[in-house]
Amino acid sequence: MRLLAAALALVVTLYPQQLPVVQLPPQQTFGEWLLALRAEASAQGISDSTLDAALNGLEPVPVVIERDRSQAELVLTLDQYLQRRLTPKVIKTARAMGKEHHDVLARVSAKYGVPPGILVAVWGLESNFGRFSGVRPTIATLATLAYDRRRATLFRQELLAALHILDSGDVSVDRMRGSWAGALGQPQFMPSSFLQFAQDFDGDGRRDIWTSLPDVFASIANYLTEHGWAKGQMWGREVKVPAAVLQRLDKLAPLQTEGCLAQRQMSVPLPLTEWRKLGVTQTSGRRLPSSDLTASMVRAGRREFLLYPNYQAILAYNCVHAYGLSVALLSDKVH
Repeated sequence: MRLLAAALALVVTLYPQQLPVVQLPPQQTFGEWLLALRAEASAQGISDSTLDAALNGLEPVPVVIERDRSQAELVLTLDQYLQRRLTPKVIKTARAMGKEHHDVLARVSAKYGVPPGILVAVWGLESNFGRFSGVRPTIATLATLAYDRRRATLFRQELLAALHILDSGDVSVDRMRGSWAGALGQPQFMPSSFLQFAQDFDGDGRRDIWTSLPDVFASIANYLTEHGWAKGQMWGREVKVPAAVLQRLDKLAPLQTEGCLAQRQMSVPLPLTEWRKLGVTQTSGRRLPSSDLTASMVRAGRREFLLYPNYQAILAYNCVHAYGLSVALLSDKVH
């Protein structure tokens, strides 16, 4: 979904394999391509007035392709990343924002069951606590990426979704701005996610994830709830693990074999009762609760975490532990 800045991901260096040469058909001119796109959008019911406002005079934006081809790598361990990301300044800001927006966060939390701390943490990581929601015109950005062959199918669908958003009246063309990859507003939703999950919590008839904090918080909460967040449960916790258990962890709880990279870096889930029997304790030294709630383990340098089912909802937002654990740990600092 949502394309967080590449600096939020831990980088795995990939060595390219030799691939067969594929002969592609000649590329259409941008004008020809745009005419075909307009016909497809019109067939989907998007009005001529919306298409005129969005597509007339449209030109590709070369800098978007440059950004797409030159995403920066960040070579840090997960533990190093967390130390660098969760600075005292970030934690202080998160706490201040939690207090400043206490009332609306409480209302959103009551409706969707997602704790205020989680909402503030996602909001903070996605938009720097509302300071950044993207400045690039979304239609031109997505049209550029859709015309480019590298990921044409993906971005063509996102462009059509963005045109549907405009046609709904939620936002005007000039206000629809986002990241270089087309992510929208303070939650950094891709257009297809906006159509599925954005909320009008302030009741003004528009899903405004650019300037309405009630809509922003409710949209984040709705996304997490729809991806499995269960009210009243934690995301997980940092734990202490006996050295003997760590040495045998690959046999006691081997890594998962399915899912995204972050999920495959987690152990298979075991009931908390089983982790307790293995001598895993809370960082305070207290014993884990005796519960059938399942948890997977992940290691971050010298730190270990038990991750409960709610953590999967955070990974649905961005499936790397650099993101998921940053959200989780920052949320615990918001009171």
